[in-house]
Amino acid sequence: METAALTEETKPLSKNAQKKLAKAARFQAMKLERRAREKEQRKEKKRIRAEKRAAGELDSDEEREEEARRKRRKGDGGKQQIFGARVVIDLGFDELMSEKEITSLCSQLAYTYSANRRSSNPFSSLLFTCLNGRTLTRLETVGDASYKRWTNTEWWTDGYEKLWDAESPDSKPAGVANPQEPAEAGTDADRPTVRSKVPKESVVYLTADSSEELLELKEGETYIIGGIVDRNRYKNLCLNKANAAGIRTARLPIGTYLSDLPTRKVLTVNQVFEIMLKWVETRNWEQALYAVMPKRKFHTGNSKDKSVAGSEQGQNDHDTPGDAVEEVVVRAEDIEAAEEAP
Repeated sequence: METAALTEETKPLSKNAQKKLAKAARFQAMKLERRAREKEQRKEKKRIRAEKRAAGELDSDEEREEEARRKRRKGDGGKQQIFGARVVIDLGFDELMSEKEITSLCSQLAYTYSANRRSSNPFSSLLFTCLNGRTLTRLETVGDASYKRWTNTEWWTDGYEKLWDAESPDSKPAGVANPQEPAEAGTDADRPTVRSKVPKESVVYLTADSSEELLELKEGETYIIGGIVDRNRYKNLCLNKANAAGIRTARLPIGTYLSDLPTRKVLTVNQVFEIMLKWVETRNWEQALYAVMPKRKFHTGNSKDKSVAGSEQGQNDHDTPGDAVEEVVVRAEDIEAAEEAP
């Protein structure tokens, strides 16, 4: 028995296992090299800017960029105009996704948070509901659970139905170490999570299958984006969920403003959110869509594009993934990078 156990322990790895280990080692080495290279590039750009500034050679665009960078570095949010609407990311689809799709979704959540934090017209808060299962496990393992340090975010294990069925304020400490309790990230451990009840009629679920087109975003309303990467498997998923809950649905006006778009209209969660942010800034859907939609969507002729479908208006219930997604790169450091972004 002892000999058999020893033999099992010393049994050489299969070729497939060896390839996986070698790939992981190469990835780690490349990541460290990339980080070092990016650091050197930042230093070089900083040195060049300093030289230009000293010589009075900064042009107007560079001066504006420098001023914006300085304000971000100092945390100057004085010019931010908060848009008084809440955005909810519904994470209640954990069991419908593969491990790779879970990883991609978590990257999209990081980019969504980063976009709101950088915006000059951010939404008042981001709420992530139904945080459980593999999505929670993934977030906990990346960046030492850095999602808990995201400011102006809330994390609930409950569903979004609690928005209008809110009970008395929860006196439990914030944090999501205990998956049985809702949490508000970016707060002190002894600060209670308070749920404010919202009118059910003010809640709108964004889904491509809705018959109603979203004309404008309104302060005081709550907009739900379906947090799923489903590779086009589940038709009408978010629409049916919203109808069952008895809440309004709407779709982004992509067809109205980009009717001649040659490629499919599949977007990731963070792209949907960024379009909404851009609309708040410009009050113009056409400008918002053109600013955020991947530029390669406006060109034809590439029938072999690959993608991992994200979500259009929260999910991609019926759009074929095909070439249409500007895929969020699936890397563990995406969440850390989003948090470090200016």
